[in-house]
Amino acid sequence: MKIVCFGDSITKGVTYIKGRLRIVKENYPSFLQNFFSENAAADVTVLNKGVFNDNSNLLVKRLDKDVLSEEPDYVIIGIGGNDCNFNWGEVAEHPEQEHEATVPLDRYLDNVKNIVFRIKECGITPIVLTLPPLDPVRYYKAISVAYDKSISHWISMCGGIEHWHGLYNRSLNSLISELDVLKVDIRTAIKNAGDFSALISDDGIHLTPQGYKEMGGAIFTNLSWIK
Repeated sequence: MKIVCFGDSITKGVTYIKGRLRIVKENYPSFLQNFFSENAAADVTVLNKGVFNDNSNLLVKRLDKDVLSEEPDYVIIGIGGNDCNFNWGEVAEHPEQEHEATVPLDRYLDNVKNIVFRIKECGITPIVLTLPPLDPVRYYKAISVAYDKSISHWISMCGGIEHWHGLYNRSLNSLISELDVLKVDIRTAIKNAGDFSALISDDGIHLTPQGYKEMGGAIFTNLSWIK
């Protein structure tokens, strides 16, 4: 049995430590592999096909090479955090102007739908993850330090990443129901797992190794029927 984990830096295993982004070995695909190895009767191989800073446009482009060519049995799709983000440098320079998310919502949903359909056409089972939660206080602190406090006005006017992150997640949930595809609600699982300071890193958006362990555990619990 082969499972491909397909997504962005959350799949890759990026965390934020002492002011720097770092890739850690303790990512959710590695924890998921361990959970299957320790608990499941099936011989399961988990492949990590996460790429830092990816969005759904980029996932569509590398679907054939990184996923379909592997001929997996299941594909876990985790994408959206970069789609709903903004170019904060441009926002800081022009805080009075309107700004569009990196991938507009309609395009994001079309991309996810396209990925799901193409995976199904190959006889592979897609599984879609909800967006993990944010720690908005630490996220806004991180971007205000990196850019400029002039973004605060713009954020107050449109809700910033927290508003858009929630909007994209709710829209994704609706799409998942429409497509009748398997879902793992990691957003709720991580929210219920404990203190955010232990689960979400200092940039407010990437997870800590403990957060990735909770994520891998939630996915395993939902997929433990795989034999």
